[in-house]
Amino acid sequence: MTRLTVEAADALLGREYRVLDKGFVRLVDYLGGDARIVQSARVSYQDGTKTVREDAALIDYLVRHKHTSPLEQVVLTFHLKMPIFVARQWLRHRTARLNEISGRYSVMRDEFFLPEAHEVRRQSVLNKQGRSDEEVPAALQRRTLELLQAGQIDAYTGYQELLDEDVARELARVNLPLSLYTEMYWQIDLHNLFHFLRLRLDAHAQTEIRVYAEVMAELARAVAPLAYEAFEEHILHAKTFSRAELELLLSALDREGLERALKASAMRKTRQRELLDKLPPAPDKTLV
Repeated sequence: MTRLTVEAADALLGREYRVLDKGFVRLVDYLGGDARIVQSARVSYQDGTKTVREDAALIDYLVRHKHTSPLEQVVLTFHLKMPIFVARQWLRHRTARLNEISGRYSVMRDEFFLPEAHEVRRQSVLNKQGRSDEEVPAALQRRTLELLQAGQIDAYTGYQELLDEDVARELARVNLPLSLYTEMYWQIDLHNLFHFLRLRLDAHAQTEIRVYAEVMAELARAVAPLAYEAFEEHILHAKTFSRAELELLLSALDREGLERALKASAMRKTRQRELLDKLPPAPDKTLV
């Protein structure tokens, strides 16, 4: 049996996508695509078992109903370069395999992240872990960048001096700041990549990791376009409600208007039934 390939993904292999001031994303390799998801779901090893339309419907069903194991059959490997503070957020996603450059074995390059001036903002009052949308004076933007860069220069000068004195690399590196760039190979299956993207494409995610997620989303779309479309439909742009929230929505719902809207919509009949099945029966007003 020959290896499944995706022409659109093959065209992107090894291409370097620049991110931030010195970072990048590269798709190194991939295993499988939409066809692999379909094969796994049908436990079939024959190519083209169904039409593209039927394959799309099956993948949509799998994602919609959270049948995730067929998506785990698709694997993507990335080569990534990012500031260490971004990498530390990244490593919270523990469902991947990775190998990062080691400052114990390698001399770290003199490459540090500096934000764009317009990204310098004050601390958000509402979001304790993020910046506000309020612009700061240009003088404060310049001073912030000056201080960041001065600290980076001082730290790397000390690092280089210790290396020149043949101090062990594992000790010389300890004062290097989080803005230093690191690199890693990161391999993850499609299901867990979708989880990563759901979190890191969110508007509340830190800008410096979200820009990486935006590039990786396009690479995932190239590898498995049908699965990515289902991900956008049922995960990325979907919302969930708590029990209390749902009760409030149901209390204000015009059920007859909903049924009219469904009949007039292009939504498939099976999806219409699933939507109505999510709603508990309307209260029997004759008992009131």
